[in-house]
Amino acid sequence: MTAGNTPFGARLRAAMDDRGPLCVGIDPHASLLTEWGLNDDVAGLERFSRTAVEALADRVAVLKPQAAFYERFGSRGVAVLEKTVEEARAAGALVLMDAKRGDIGSTMAAYASAFLDPASPLFSDAVTVSPYLGFGSLRPALDAARAAGAGVFVLALTSNPEGAEVQRATVADGRPLAQVMLDHMAAENAGADPMGSVGAVVGATLADAGVELAINGPLLAPGIGAQGATPADLPRVFGAAVRQVVPSVSRGVLRHGPDPADLRAAAARYAEECREAVAAV
Repeated sequence: MTAGNTPFGARLRAAMDDRGPLCVGIDPHASLLTEWGLNDDVAGLERFSRTAVEALADRVAVLKPQAAFYERFGSRGVAVLEKTVEEARAAGALVLMDAKRGDIGSTMAAYASAFLDPASPLFSDAVTVSPYLGFGSLRPALDAARAAGAGVFVLALTSNPEGAEVQRATVADGRPLAQVMLDHMAAENAGADPMGSVGAVVGATLADAGVELAINGPLLAPGIGAQGATPADLPRVFGAAVRQVVPSVSRGVLRHGPDPADLRAAAARYAEECREAVAAV
C-alpha cells in the first residue's frame, strides 16, 4: 500500500477522531463563484479552490471536490482539480473525489487508474462510485483501492428523491437493492479494524434508512445544510451505526466565503455539532 501502508478506513477513523467527523465538499457552482465575487471562469475556479483548501485542509477530516465542476472547464479545469487534490492532501486532509464513476471492465479499470493509482495526478484518498451496473462491475476500483491503501464510497441510498425508484426496488429474495449493495460492502470490509475502506453513501435527508447500515465501514452522509438535514438528524437516520458516519456539508460552509476565517468558523460549528450528535448516542 502506498498511503503510509495504512488502509484508508484506519486513516479516516483517526482523522475523524482527531479533527471531528466532518467532510466539506468543494463544489464550485457558478452561483457560488458569483457570491464570492469571482468570475465563472478558470481563474475564478482556481481562486475559489485555493481559498477553500487554505482555509480548511489543515483542520477538517475530509475535503470532497466535485469533479464535474472542474471538468466543465475542460483540461484547464482538470489541471486546477489536480492542484486542489495535491494541496489538500499536503495540508493533511483526506481527499474524497466525488466523481460517481460506474462502468464495466476496462473502462472501470481506467476510472480506477485515474483516481486510485498513486502515479496519477488525480490520485485521491478515496473516490465515489456507482454500483448500479452490478456490484461486481466495481471490482477494478475495489482492487485498485486496496492495493493503494485508498477507499471507495459506493452509492447506496442517495439524498435525491429520484434515487428511490432504483435503490428501493426489491430483488427476488425481497431485499431492497440498496441492501444488496450494502451487504456486498459488508463482505468487502469483513475483519477490518477499526473499520473497512469500502464506504456507503447514505443521505442524511432520509426519513428512515430502512436498511441494515452496519457494514464495518464509513457512511458518507450528504444532505446536511442546504439540502435541509442537520447534525441532529444523524442518530435518527443512522441509529447504532452513527459513529461510522462522515457527515458531508458543502454549501452550508462554502456560502460563508470568501473570507477564510468565516469558512473556518462555519466548518468548526458543523464539526462540533456533528461530534455532539454522535456522542449523544
